[in-house]
Parts: sequence; C-alpha cells; structure tokens
Amino acid sequence: MARWSTKRKILLSLAVLVLGLLALEAAARVRFYSQYGTFFRVHTFAVDPVSGLRIPPPSRQTGAIRIDSRGFRGDEIQVPKPAGRIRIAFLGASTTFCAEASSNQATWPNLVCDALRAAHPRADIDFVNAGVAGYVLDDIQKNLELRVAPLAPDVIVFYEATNDLTKWTRDLAREQGVYTGHSDGEDWLAEISLAWHLIEKNLLVKARQKEAAAAAGRLVLDESRVVPPFRERLERLVKRAREIAPCVALVTFSQAARAGQDTEQQNAACITHAYYMPYISHAAVVQGFGAYNRAIREVAKEQGAALIEGEDSIPADKAHFADSVHFTDAGCVLQARRVAHGLLADPCVLGLLAR
Repeated sequence: MARWSTKRKILLSLAVLVLGLLALEAAARVRFYSQYGTFFRVHTFAVDPVSGLRIPPPSRQTGAIRIDSRGFRGDEIQVPKPAGRIRIAFLGASTTFCAEASSNQATWPNLVCDALRAAHPRADIDFVNAGVAGYVLDDIQKNLELRVAPLAPDVIVFYEATNDLTKWTRDLAREQGVYTGHSDGEDWLAEISLAWHLIEKNLLVKARQKEAAAAAGRLVLDESRVVPPFRERLERLVKRAREIAPCVALVTFSQAARAGQDTEQQNAACITHAYYMPYISHAAVVQGFGAYNRAIREVAKEQGAALIEGEDSIPADKAHFADSVHFTDAGCVLQARRVAHGLLADPCVLGLLAR
C-alpha cells in the first residue's frame, strides 16, 4: 500500500510537471501571437524554384504578416505592370522585411509609398517589399535579377549592412582565433517547443552580451579586410540595378549602437550583435557600421545613385528599435520619413512622379 502511495505521488508530480510545461508553452505561444500574429515562428521559408533562394512562403498569412503569391511581403503585384504605374522595389534583408512591425501597413517600405502618394496624389504608385531575413548582398543581387527584375521596377532602394558585417567579421575572427564557431542550431526540444527556444536563446544572448562587453579577447577590426568585400558587392549590385531601373537609391544603415553611449546603453543596443557576433566588442560594432556607411556613401557618389542619409535621426531606444537593428512601428515611421524625404529630393524620382 505504501509502495502504491509512493508511485501515485510520483505520477502526480509528473502530471503536475507536464501540465506546468504545457501551460508555459501555451503562455509563450499566446504572447508570441500577441506580438507577431502567429503561434509559430515568424521567419519561415520556402525555396524559390527559379532562383533557388530561400523566400517567405508564398501566400502565407498571419495576423501581422501577409505574403503574396510570389513570396513578397505585401499586396499582390500586378504583372504585367499597368501602363503609367511607378513601381518601387525595396531590397534588403530582415530590416527591410520588418517582421517586428505590427502589420504590412506599418512597415517602412509601405509607409514610404504612402508618403510619396500623399506628396503626389495623381501618381500611380505601388511597391515590392523584397526583403528576406538573412540575405547578404550576394543573395540580394540574385533576388534582384531573378525575382524582382521581371516585375519592371522604376525605382530600386537598397537597405542592408548587418548580415554582411556579420559574414565578413566572422572570417576575420576565425583567423584571429577569437571565434571557432557559432551555434545557431537548436536541440530537438527547441525545434518543437517555442518556450524552450525562447529560454535557450535568451540565456545565450545574456552570456554573449557579457562577453562582448569586455574588450579583452575580442576581434581586432581590420577595416581593410571587412570593408572591401562589402563595397565591391555593393558596387556590382548598384551597377546591375541601374541596368534594370532608371532610379536607384542607397540608404545608410541605422542601428542602435552609437558612439558616446554609456555601458548600460551599449549593452542594450548590442543585444542582437552579441548573439550573432559573439566575438565583437561594442566599440567594434560602432566602428564596423561606420565603415560600412562610408562605403555606402562612396558607392552612391561613384555610381550616380541617390544617397539617403540621416541614420542617426532615429533615436537609439526601445521605442524605436526592437533590438539592435530591427525597427518597431515608431522606428518604421522615422525610417520611412527619411527615405521618403530622400526619394522626393532625387531628380530622377521626381521626374517619374511628375510625368
């Protein structure tokens, strides 16, 4: 009898544990849904049969994100393009896709087009949000050539830097012996449990933030090794874009880490960088993005593309940045404001709008 009583206690304890874990999982998914409009992962992918690229699943819909039949975030694109329509293509990665925005309408590419329509109400304008999480410039060029060019864009806007900085600094970090690998892989439990995935990721972020806050043992950023690959690819991309569309614009990259921040501010600003670049110090983050923005300015000038600046006009706080680089709705508003202002000051774009 005592043995049965002990067994019942064990079974009851296991039942309570299982119910507790199920409740935690349910709470995590409900909270995730309230933020992103889905109980599952935000970034899921399909393989585009033409380009071989990973793209958002065509026709996927969540409460916040709607993907068209071609795998672009936004309304269905009319093909062939109607006569007289001005089509703007926004190319980049997750910072252009804007998963953190509360709806398609709240993304900065959508808000840019709203601003252009307001300034030129007689113009017929639509857009393509061709941002895809994880893309580097090589992917963006392939995306441009095989998926965006057939849509006949009139204006092409580029906005990306963070994935390329990660890519090229990792190679340098390996050479310096301060990076031996990056574990983004998940165990089987994290694959099936959103709660465990979030717990595991948060613990890893905190550990990497602590490491990155110390300059000792961090990457020595050699700009001559990480800037030229980015610059060369950007130059090639702009040249190709100018063969596809009459107007091309480059946008300097905005991120939360800034010179002059105190330790607490930089720790908060570098939360995403610490996860994806655990070998880099906060100072090197600021240096790296500064160097990339200089390259963006140089390429725009040399290639005759419109340059849209003002990256620090977006406050480096939680109201505007969801993490180190991704915008909240308020951040999207200010990003859209500077991009729209830059496009409306570009003679090439103004010529299209006035025709």
